[in-house]
Amino acid sequence: MGWELFISGLTLGLISSFHCVGMCGAFAFALPTHHLSAPKKMLGILLYNFGRLFTYSLLGLIFGLAGRQIYLGGLQQKFSILAGVLILIFVLQTFFHKRIYRIRFIDRFNTRVQAFISKYIQQKKIYTLFLLGLANGLLPCGMVYFAIAGALVAGSIGGSVEFMASFGLGTMPLMVLVSYCGFMVNLSIRNTMRKSVPFVMGFMGLLLILRGMNLGIPYLSPFFENTASRVVSCH
Repeated sequence: MGWELFISGLTLGLISSFHCVGMCGAFAFALPTHHLSAPKKMLGILLYNFGRLFTYSLLGLIFGLAGRQIYLGGLQQKFSILAGVLILIFVLQTFFHKRIYRIRFIDRFNTRVQAFISKYIQQKKIYTLFLLGLANGLLPCGMVYFAIAGALVAGSIGGSVEFMASFGLGTMPLMVLVSYCGFMVNLSIRNTMRKSVPFVMGFMGLLLILRGMNLGIPYLSPFFENTASRVVSCH
């Protein structure tokens, strides 16, 4: 199961990296590394990306704890359907360029994260790149939301951390390339890949809904074991 989670997260990260380049490429190119020598520039870029990786892993831990409660409560089936529906709602927002729902707490948190980034992106100390990566990992992103949905249904805390960490690793190669070499990926290719991301997310959302329907189809919709029914009462 470990390798399945790793490969799934890595594949999602690789797909998401094109979305990252389209949405965050300008930020990656604007990292304060232009004054550094080539080796230090690479070190700084790696620090930035490992900061993102650390944040994703931490999110995996947090949502892995929540997912464990879902698993122990026997709610995997309902939650899988709910996660799929929420992803489809996000995809619809992307297509219509309009928010269907708005959470003020997330908006306020996002504003604070952006203020933090604006403050530290002006500094030229190399350690601030790690802090920028930590903060960037907290910015709202549809693909990160989808990865979190995967972490929630991973089945274990360790599996959730592994899934989110491998997701972060998958985004790194292209992001490191863009940060170090500039916009080497052709603009039309970036736009095409970015536009394809909602379709990928929609497909994955449908798979989560299908998975939660308990149809007994191997891999696609396996039977969920009701964990709650196996809890032994000592009273």
